[in-house]
Amino acid sequence: MLTLTFKAAREAGACRGNYRKFAEFKGGIKNWGANRPFPLTEVLEVNGLNDALWGLRCCEPKVERDKIARLFACDCAERVLPLFEKEEPNDKRPRQTIEVARKYARSEATQEELDTAWDAARVAAWTADGAAAEDAARAAAWAAAWDAAWAAAWDAAGAAAKAAAGAAAWAAAWDAEREWQKQHLLIQLVDEVTSH
Repeated sequence: MLTLTFKAAREAGACRGNYRKFAEFKGGIKNWGANRPFPLTEVLEVNGLNDALWGLRCCEPKVERDKIARLFACDCAERVLPLFEKEEPNDKRPRQTIEVARKYARSEATQEELDTAWDAARVAAWTADGAAAEDAARAAAWAAAWDAAWAAAWDAAGAAAKAAAGAAAWAAAWDAEREWQKQHLLIQLVDEVTSH
């Protein structure tokens, strides 16, 4: 189970208002304890998706955190991949990037393979026709990018929501995509607990 502490969140620069909101939920930091862990699923349920994705940076154990973050980023990117493939049907770079990022999360690909895939998806985003296709390719690139997998999750989720929103009625599509992301992250976090 991914957990974090108030101390870790504070040291990472947590947003003061959201930090206080969650502290109130836990009955206060003095009552709960600054070093006592709490599950990331609670942050997701109380403070929402953005805080949970941000909170990934503070979670332990790190190996689990990075795996969940990267797989979540891949899932978000894959949801909008059809937008890219509609505009660029012969360009498989974003799909291949997602596949390599998944393999990397499962320790089945090297950092070099991941870097190469990220470069390919980034180029695909630059050459894509249409904003939705560009955002979808960018989501794939972010799913593979950076050593900090939580940052990839954050960025891929945002790019996926933007791509989905750009393809339909903006506000409704954004809200629907973010709700899917919230529920999907919750499922991943719960599945990670039950698989151990």
